[in-house]
This record gives sequence, structure tokens and C-alpha cells, in this order.
Amino acid sequence: MDILLPMHIGAGIVALVASLLAAVSAKGKKLHIRSGRIYFLGMLGIFITAIPMALITGNQFLFITAVFSFYLAFAGIRFARNRSGVPATIDWIAVILMLLSGVAMWLIAGVYFMDDNSNFIIPVVFGTVALSLGYRDYHTHKNQTAKGPQRIVSHLSNMLGGTIAVITAVLVVNVDIQPSWLFWILPTLVITPLIIWWNAKVLK
Repeated sequence: MDILLPMHIGAGIVALVASLLAAVSAKGKKLHIRSGRIYFLGMLGIFITAIPMALITGNQFLFITAVFSFYLAFAGIRFARNRSGVPATIDWIAVILMLLSGVAMWLIAGVYFMDDNSNFIIPVVFGTVALSLGYRDYHTHKNQTAKGPQRIVSHLSNMLGGTIAVITAVLVVNVDIQPSWLFWILPTLVITPLIIWWNAKVLK
């Protein structure tokens, strides 16, 4: 843990800074593309350190959240690179894991609720997001509609979804506030409407 935790934090910082650069830079330009690649590498670093940390501590929620957040970055970069709209096998595997993580989060929410743990709201929100985004990407892959503006929408939604996960982690770790679940869902509540507005603008 003494080795993994600093690496995990460092990867999170890289992902957060790169995501902000990608968001404010001109789309399709060198800065945006390079920032997106660095963001993905940061998310990969978060994933490969979170998994062993979750196994060491026995934290099932951390394990599932790691799968959930990395999928968003992975799917986002896949939509950016795959202009044909035809999904590869790895895309199908990824979206199935995303859907399974959503189901697992709802199961955890049920356990929390039965134990009178008010934090059941956290896996409910994340599980709902995982299932909705996973189903959307499944539907996109099935119909091979990730072309033109729809491809850009899928790219933006997933990349910004991963950014929500990073911002959430920063807030939860560094800010002590009650109720504790507030910062777990606040970034989702604030940024999701912006994603919806951005997607509508791109499609229009």
C-alpha cells in the first residue's frame, strides 16, 4: 500500500490536469489529442493501482469503481479512434464488464440499505450511471451507429464521465463534509447536465 497509494494519487493528478486541458482545448487539435492520450494513461494508472489496493484491503466497492471509471476512459478513446462504427471484440468485452459493474453496485447498495447505511445512495447513483452508459454503448455497438456526430457524442460522454470519477475521488479524499455521500454524487449532478447540453449541441 505504501508503494501503490502514491502511484495512485500521482496518476489521479495526471488524469485530472490532462482532462481539464482536453476539455478547454480546441477539439481535434494537437493539444486536445495529446491531452486525451495523457488522460487515458492517467486513468490506466489509476486502474492498475486501484485493483491490487482493492484486493489487499478487501474493498469490493473500490474494485467495482475502478472497473467503472476505467471503462469510461477506455470507451472514450475507442470512440475517438474507431471511425468505422464497427465494434471490435474488446469493445464488447468492455461494455459487458461495465454493465456487470452496474449490477454489482446495485447489489452493494442493497447490502448497505439492509444495514441501515446511508451511503447506499453512492452505489445507487454510480450503478445507475454504469447501467445507463453501458446500455447506451451496447446499443451503439449493436446498431453500429458510432459515426459522425454520434461518435463524437459517445467520445465526449465517456471521457467526461471518467473526469467526473476523478473529480469525485479528489473531493471525497480531501474534503470532510457531512453527509459523507454528498461529494460522491455532487460532481455527477453538476457535470451531467453540461454533458447533455454539449451532446445536444454536437448533434445539432
